[in-house]
Amino acid sequence: MITVEVELADGRAYPVLVGPGVRHRLAEAIPAPSRRAAVVTQPGIGVVVDPGIEHRVFTMADGETAKALSTVEDLCRSFAEWGLTRSDVVVSVGGGVVTDVAGFTAATYHRGVAVIHVATTLLAQIDAAIGGKTGVNLPEGKNLVGAFWQPVAVLCDTATLDTLPEAEMLCGLGEMAKYHFLDSSDLDGLDLDARIARCVEIKAAVVAEDEHEAGRRAILNYGHTLGHALETVGGYGLRHGEAVAIGLVYAAELARALGRIDDDRVAEHRRVVTRYGLSATLPEGTGSDDLVEAMARDKKAVNGLTFVLDGPDGVQVVAGVDAGLARATLEHLR
Repeated sequence: MITVEVELADGRAYPVLVGPGVRHRLAEAIPAPSRRAAVVTQPGIGVVVDPGIEHRVFTMADGETAKALSTVEDLCRSFAEWGLTRSDVVVSVGGGVVTDVAGFTAATYHRGVAVIHVATTLLAQIDAAIGGKTGVNLPEGKNLVGAFWQPVAVLCDTATLDTLPEAEMLCGLGEMAKYHFLDSSDLDGLDLDARIARCVEIKAAVVAEDEHEAGRRAILNYGHTLGHALETVGGYGLRHGEAVAIGLVYAAELARALGRIDDDRVAEHRRVVTRYGLSATLPEGTGSDDLVEAMARDKKAVNGLTFVLDGPDGVQVVAGVDAGLARATLEHLR
């Protein structure tokens, strides 16, 4: 087992446990005052946990469409009917959709209930469950309603990855590809458990510096501006990691068009993405105008089109990108 501490301001911190079987450490992570645990999961996940206290399982629907305010309302009403109190705990068991929804529900129910994430997918283990960002989607865009709500602990049980469908594994690998460009570490040379832990360490360091995304934390959205647009415009036909992988290559092409990086650096982006078995090609039928419009609604966009782009000083937020150049780069990628 590998333990990574996520250190926050004011001396706050929480552990992320990485390794096979760590979900069985859940009872040790339950906060002392808790009498009850509301376990939020999805059908078909098939991962059983024992919080060591009275608990009830609440099942939410599958798929990205379940990341909706209606799901949050359903969970809150079920919690209230059961009698969950502010001193109790919510435990999410699943992938990024579950951790996002359960985390946001915990942040808002009784104005804040402790939450622990048992992450069962690669995407959740390296990204969604770490750092306290929670949220749900609107028809107008992805993750437009949410809150910062740090978990008490995160348990990344790598044994659950052994039975993960290939499509879900690829989804996580798309997010993992991002970390190759956020840090100089050689992720290629690590086994999977160590690579997951290193991704957690990279994210933890960024979160410690900028918990509420007032500045540097936005670099964790590398590849996500186009990625989120592809998900929204395409009705979530693409999985998140698949969309992010395309977004990474697009961001590299856009950075080259702006003179921030050279051909070799673009080629490195393509190498990492294809090495993970992911596509760097825009899906058929996605209109450039629709994608540019969706990217303009991105949460980072406070001064025109805003992207996270690679450059001579590393990955940074770049605002005011010309819409014509963004559209032309989409056509080049196509």
